[in-house]
Amino acid sequence: MTPTRTGRPDCLVSDGLVIVDKPSGWTSHDVVAKLRRLAGARRVGHAGTLDPMATGVLVVGVGQATRLLGHLSLTDKEYDATIRLGVSTSTDDAEGDVVAEQDASSVSDVDIASAMQGLTGTISQVPASVSAVKVGGVRAYQRVRSGEAVELAPREVVIDRFDLVARRGTDLDVHVGCSTGTYVRALARDLGRELGVGGHLTRLRRTRVGGFTIDAARPIEALERDLQVVPLSDAVTASFPTVSVTAEEAGRIGHGQRLVLDLPGSPTGVLAPDGAVVALVEDRDGVAQPTCVFGWSPE
Repeated sequence: MTPTRTGRPDCLVSDGLVIVDKPSGWTSHDVVAKLRRLAGARRVGHAGTLDPMATGVLVVGVGQATRLLGHLSLTDKEYDATIRLGVSTSTDDAEGDVVAEQDASSVSDVDIASAMQGLTGTISQVPASVSAVKVGGVRAYQRVRSGEAVELAPREVVIDRFDLVARRGTDLDVHVGCSTGTYVRALARDLGRELGVGGHLTRLRRTRVGGFTIDAARPIEALERDLQVVPLSDAVTASFPTVSVTAEEAGRIGHGQRLVLDLPGSPTGVLAPDGAVVALVEDRDGVAQPTCVFGWSPE
């Protein structure tokens, strides 16, 4: 996967993904606004919101690639984080007010390993009250900031990995691999609760979104100097299983028609004979149903 390089930001190809290493203090919307100016494009969006305090992989779509973002938001993710035991906050992270403190110095490594194991696998998680979950059509964090008390329903998430990387007193450096919809802040809160001392998140860095890792992400400053984009076909190949079809089949799928295809997954990217992406399709009772059509015509 080789990004298209443009020495001048205003020469960015119209369709593709920009893999950003989001800086702390920026909202995901801030990054989108910046990329919109750099790319000279109106259709710009992102997959998977990162809180202002968080850094790391933010996948930004430009042009037709914005149509991939809803699918990319559903892929699994990985994070490096730091959890501080003994202090609970109103937001489950370092940006909230301290609501409780308890001595955590006696918590053993064995206790931590056991609690982390109990929070691995398929678990029921209550999102942080300042999350973007909608309650009655309004974001939970908006209700909290306006003074309302918000009770969110638990949701099922999958924690593939919850590893202790290092311990520094009551600070735990951890690595998390999880399904979409997981709140690492809530994981920090629940670990502290399981240990009986409370806890909150002090650092969060996203290291992977689907097939895009932190190694592919570039800081804003570097993108200002040399904007790079992952072309649409490479973005699909990196993110989804793919299947190559004939020119005749590509033409039909490019017009939204359903075909009988042996799909390796759902969704699957459909590639024309020249390697161009034609559509994303999903399996519907053995038939490939186009769900995101980009179109294709032979040269």
